[in-house]
Amino acid sequence: MTWLSVAQLVAGSVLLILGAEGLIRGGSRLALAFGVSPLVIGLTVVAFGTSAPEFAVTARAAYQGAAAVALGNVVGSNIFNILFILGLSAVVAPLIVSVQLVRTDVPIMIGASLLMAGLGVDGSIGRLDGALLFSGILGYTFFLIRQSRRETLAAQAEYEGAYGGDEARKSRIVVNLLFVTGGMVMLGLGGDWLVLGATDMARAFGVSELVIGLTVVAVGTSLPEVATSVLASVRGERDIAVGNLVGSNLFNLLAVLGLGGLIAPEGIPVPSGAMTFDIPIMIGAAIAALPIFFTGYTIARWEGALLTGFYLAYVAVILMEAADHPALEGFGMAMTYFVIPLTAITLAARAYRAWHQQEPLP
Repeated sequence: MTWLSVAQLVAGSVLLILGAEGLIRGGSRLALAFGVSPLVIGLTVVAFGTSAPEFAVTARAAYQGAAAVALGNVVGSNIFNILFILGLSAVVAPLIVSVQLVRTDVPIMIGASLLMAGLGVDGSIGRLDGALLFSGILGYTFFLIRQSRRETLAAQAEYEGAYGGDEARKSRIVVNLLFVTGGMVMLGLGGDWLVLGATDMARAFGVSELVIGLTVVAVGTSLPEVATSVLASVRGERDIAVGNLVGSNLFNLLAVLGLGGLIAPEGIPVPSGAMTFDIPIMIGAAIAALPIFFTGYTIARWEGALLTGFYLAYVAVILMEAADHPALEGFGMAMTYFVIPLTAITLAARAYRAWHQQEPLP
């Protein structure tokens, strides 16, 4: 590993954050100008914008033949989004969850996670698999836009009240288009540098590209989600805080992995280790979100701390496995036979009590 690799990794991460910020700022205001509701903006424009680094990195990695980085980036980012970012956002301020998320979007996220696992059973995500996944994001976006039509007039009135009439609106649209364009340029360059730096680090430390993708690259490309959701939580924009993460996970699975499968010369390989450990963790995190969201349609601070703790445990397992640490077996048994079952029972009991009491919708 050279200092150039470290510089590429750091500079790539910075460009990804700046590019995502430009894309989010311009894209969300453009959507608001055309009458898209705040929740839908969180699920689509903001979520897709914060996932743009994953998109750039996965596309570049798949095209350059570093397909293991592409898979690890998507799976690791989805785990990081739900366990760490959502947990940290709830620790900062308890989150109120939209009923639409519980009834529609989280089940779709779970379904997309299971679909991705099913397509990877044969050991790769090929072009046909990629086309199927990518068609899913097109259908999901169309569904959201149709569903938000009721709120179109209210959103348009809010935008016009904030930014003035037609002339001011046209001027703002041009400025926001420039934000979007500049953001996309920085994302492309940042993704290239991050992939180059990460693969060099993997070779230097003798760590597999999948592990680098699951950890360093996944966290690096998820930094925009950290900033967006935590700041949204602090500012009280809770629809965006939660919707951003659910939408981002859907975008990662359907659009990012779908595109990667389409452009990878030989498809994206799905190692057996990922199928037996990392992908089930991703699916488990998606399923665990449903009872947490359902219990009173809120995410309490202690639930946020629980999610964050599980992410730290997941990273500890990855690092101990990579280092062949002797404590791995005991740690794994404690998680498998005590911590995870106890957590599952607690969440199931809370969900049953909430259902039995028929708690009123917020």
